[in-house]
Amino acid sequence: MIDQPTIDRILDAANIVDVVSEFVTLRKRGINYVGLCPFHSDKSPSFYVSPSKNICKCFACGEGGTAVHFIMKHEQLSYFDALRFLAKKYNIEIQERELTEKEKQIRSDRESMLIVNSWAGQYFSTLLHEHVEGKSVGMRYFAERGLREDIIRKFQLGYSLDQRDALYKTAIKAGYKKEFLEKTGLG
Repeated sequence: MIDQPTIDRILDAANIVDVVSEFVTLRKRGINYVGLCPFHSDKSPSFYVSPSKNICKCFACGEGGTAVHFIMKHEQLSYFDALRFLAKKYNIEIQERELTEKEKQIRSDRESMLIVNSWAGQYFSTLLHEHVEGKSVGMRYFAERGLREDIIRKFQLGYSLDQRDALYKTAIKAGYKKEFLEKTGLG
């Protein structure tokens, strides 16, 4: 794991204009820079880079963030891989340390909870689109509020049955641990 002082040095060195301009042609506009967004088909410049705030933002699709977030999204890297990418760019030697057993357990538990959460989201979405009650009650509810099918799918909306423990029982049958269901508030 990359130690915190190294992370701080990388974050301090990462200049948003410098990082983004490797991938996007930027033009100065006032105190900011502007270019075509690399995250969607852009016909007119909507991607702004603010050197004073050290952030970027597309005002068409909403993508943006710090230099690390930009690299994560653009290069499809994890947080730590994006830090390594920037460390290499700025010639910063990475100081790594081994995780303690407790840190490894915390990381493993967190990953397990993310998996359970993802499964639960898919469970509710499946109920909405495939269960008789989900189709009749849930989809009607969303339609009455003007939500289109593409929006429902994009934001992964779902439906919960009236049975209070339906998710819990289905998760246990699917092999998910009670401990992680409870830690995520699903059990």
